[in-house]
This record gives sequence, structure tokens and C-alpha cells, in this order.
Amino acid sequence: MTLFHYRAMNPRGRTVWGELDASNLVDLEMRLKRMDMDFINGSPVRHRTWIRSTRVPRRELIEFCFHLEQMIRAGVPIIEALADLRDSTEHPHFRQVTASIIESIEGGRTLSQALLEHPGVFSHVMCNLVRAGEASGRLPEVLASLVESLKWEDELASHTRKIVIYPALVASVVLGVTIFLLIYLVPQMASFIRSMGHELPLHTRALIGVSDFVVNFWYLLLAAVALGVLGLRHLVRTNPEWRLRVDEWKLRLPLVGNVLRKIILARFAGVFAMMYASGIAIIDAVRATEDVVGNAAIRDGLKRVGQLISEGQNLTTSFQRVGLFPPLVLRMLRVGENTGKLDTALANVSYFYNRDVRESIQKAQTVMEPALTVVLGMLLLWVMMAVLGPVYDIITKLKI
Repeated sequence: MTLFHYRAMNPRGRTVWGELDASNLVDLEMRLKRMDMDFINGSPVRHRTWIRSTRVPRRELIEFCFHLEQMIRAGVPIIEALADLRDSTEHPHFRQVTASIIESIEGGRTLSQALLEHPGVFSHVMCNLVRAGEASGRLPEVLASLVESLKWEDELASHTRKIVIYPALVASVVLGVTIFLLIYLVPQMASFIRSMGHELPLHTRALIGVSDFVVNFWYLLLAAVALGVLGLRHLVRTNPEWRLRVDEWKLRLPLVGNVLRKIILARFAGVFAMMYASGIAIIDAVRATEDVVGNAAIRDGLKRVGQLISEGQNLTTSFQRVGLFPPLVLRMLRVGENTGKLDTALANVSYFYNRDVRESIQKAQTVMEPALTVVLGMLLLWVMMAVLGPVYDIITKLKI
């Protein structure tokens, strides 16, 4: 397959441009014809740059599931519903993915099988849910649940950005101010202080030494930081043990770690509840959600839960032995198992974590802002005392 640039006319008579995989120009014309577009011209992409993004935003997936659910409920055939989605989407890569799904269904595959052909766009959990909806005849209900789940994931991502962006901005300000002081202010004041011939206190000598090192060997610092970051990323990606250590360290961070743990467990609880309500077996639901959490430490815990369930332990006992959930959540699960209403208990677990995440983020932000302000103030105070303290002593002695 070759990637082609194409220019075509859609059913509304408008000229559209895009990119599509095809064997040759004839195959490209046939593919566009199946998309109800008239081929005008096309040419192969000679240089496919690394900048070209194939990632589909979560908003596109939300619109995809929502419109597909509405159209199926209205009795529209699934191929016509997908064709309408293909024509209305503005994301070029997702338009191509939708066209490929239509071709797969026309070739005899089910919707879930067609979605599995695009693992970079549709998650394994999403494909399993769609397959369960097709088998049970509840595909619209499953798609509606997916819409709510994707919206919540979008909200969780927003919460995560909130607790990361502010510390990152403050850290950037602190780093920028520190570099300015070390490179510009401290060397000028150091030359003045040294010219007076007075003995300098230890903290002033330490600051001047750090300043001299930064001024003379800044390129070594940049190289060390870059190599450290790249080396750590490589270890995390290639070494499972390092990935586990880093993810465990994230969960132990003060303030942020507890919130991240709750966000991860909130995502797991919501997806697990949705899969169980869709008719997927508990053991399959636990195994499918291992890739949802995005943290190696929590993923290992879920693997142990799956092993315990496969050995005959019930759901509550398995989670209790692993220690993933707090006692309140475990009591909800136990009541759900004893009363035969596990789906209701799982929905309560999801609600509990959703509420707890919001409250924890608000508390973390409330504590984090003054804490970072104090850190910045203490750093500036140390620099000012180290620089201005000797100057004040010199001026005082001159007056005497």
C-alpha cells in the first residue's frame, strides 16, 4: 500500500483534499468511489514526514460513538451510519479510518472486528465492549456507555493536567529566576565583594561556586540533563523493572501521588463497571482493564487479582488481598456480591471514586499553591542573603 494525496468531489459538490492508502491510482479511485466521492486527481506522498500525526483526539471518538448510537437507535443501517460519519468528520486520519471500517464491514466483518484492525485508534476494551453489545443485541446501550466513559476519561485528563500544569509553571519560573541570578546577578556582585577583600561566609562562597560552575560549564549541565531524561525514558520504555519502579515512585509522590492513584482507580472502576454491565465475564473484564490504568504498579495488582479469581477466589477477597481498594469500596463490592447486584455495587464504586477524585484535586491544588510559593520565596531569600548579606556587612564596616 502507498499513501496518496487526492483531490475529489463529495456528494454535496464540494472539492475535498485528503490522504488515503491504495495500491495505485485505479485502486484509489475505486476506494473514493466507495466513499461516494468522485476522483479528480491524486499523487503518491513522496516524503512522509514524522510530523504527520495519526493520533485521533478523544473528542472524535466521543462524536463517533454518539452519532453511531443515535443512528442505530433510529434504525439506520450501520454502513449508512458510518458513511454519514465519514463524510461529516473533519479529521483527515479519522476519515480514512472510518472509510476502512466501512470497507471491512462490506467485506463481511462485524463492527468489532473492523475496529480491531485499528488498535492505535480503538482500544482493546472498546472493541470488547462493542463485541459484547453485538452478541447481546444491546449495541446502542453499549455505545451510550462508551460515550459517558470517554467523556469521563476526558474529564480525568483535564483533572490530571490541572495538577501537573501549575507545578510545572512554578518550577519553570523558579528555574528561570535561579538561572538569571546565577548567570547575571551573582557574578557581578561577587566581583564587587571580592574586591573589598573581606572574608565571605560559607553560604556566599557556596553560591559563588555554583554560579561559576553554571557560567563556565553550562553546556555540561544541559548535556547531563538531556542524557538523564533520554536515558530514563529509554529505560522506562525498554525495561519493565524500571517502568515498575518509576510508576511506584509516581504513586508515592507527596500530594500528587495520592491523587494519581485515585484517578487511575477511578478510570478502572468506571470501565470495569461498564464491561460487567455489558455482559462480559468478571475475569475477562479484569484482564481487559489491565491496559486501561496506564501504571505498571496498578497493572501488576490487577494481574494478581485476575490470578486469584481464576484460582476460585471471589472478587471482593481478591481485591482485599491485593490491597488496591480502600475498605469502603470493598464493603460495596461485598454487599453487591452477597445480594446479587454486583453491577449496582460497581456503579457505586465508580461514583465514589469520581467524587473522591474531584475533592482530592481541589485539596491538592489548595495545598500546592502556597507550598510552591514558599519554596520559591525560600530560594530567593537564600540567594538574596548570600549576595546582599556581605554587601551590608561591608557597608556597615565602612561607616564605622
